[in-house]
Amino acid sequence: MGIDFHSERNSVTYTTRNADQTWIDALTNLVPINGINNALDIGCGGGIYSKALSDLGVDYVTGVDFSKSILDGAKENCKAYDNISFKHGNAFDSGLDSGTYDLLLERALIHHINDLNPCFTEAFRLLKDGGFYIVQDRTPEDCLLKGDISHVRGYFFEVFPRLIEKETERRHNSHHVIEILRQVGFKNIEEVKLWETRNVYDNKEQLLKNLSERTGRSILHELDDEELKLLLTHINYSLPEKTTIVERDRWTIWKAVK
Repeated sequence: MGIDFHSERNSVTYTTRNADQTWIDALTNLVPINGINNALDIGCGGGIYSKALSDLGVDYVTGVDFSKSILDGAKENCKAYDNISFKHGNAFDSGLDSGTYDLLLERALIHHINDLNPCFTEAFRLLKDGGFYIVQDRTPEDCLLKGDISHVRGYFFEVFPRLIEKETERRHNSHHVIEILRQVGFKNIEEVKLWETRNVYDNKEQLLKNLSERTGRSILHELDDEELKLLLTHINYSLPEKTTIVERDRWTIWKAVK
């Protein structure tokens, strides 16, 4: 199984949220956003973070994704923004000009990539001297934290331990990420942890509906419909009745400078 990023039916699966204030605060603490004129969002998905960069005051944002279907969703999502454009490409060969960008964001991208060297090399090529590279993803340690009312993702692996191998084998540990960044030529590398708010639900029924649609959660595409029902039943019994749920995921962010 697994999600088909090229299917038209998944064109809007990554357009249904806005970037949370927790993410905005983390980025603005890492990067002098007022000095960013030209930003690139590789693996942009539905354009959620392209919009956030524009809202923060970046003059021009280019989103790149390898799925034409998802780019269609991003264009619709960002149609009110005349300073955001999108291009079909990938993290190894964007087709964009060298030394052009003040900031390059790759959020939730590198777990889809086995060999980080060509990805980071392309990023280095695209950035201006002194440009900032922001890589955000989950390490194996981030993924396998215990499930609770805030960290709903943890329940996925409690119910289906086989997902642990699937999840961790595609995740890079922080030492490896930092080492490849250094090999490529990046400097001033920093690592920070972020508990990013994913969504706020008035009750657990709203959460369960969101999970049932697998919205923006590629790992849930590893489950068939019956398995997903079992997971939802477990989460239903694990969470209290009639309470607001603030769902958060823990991420690692690496900042590097060309």
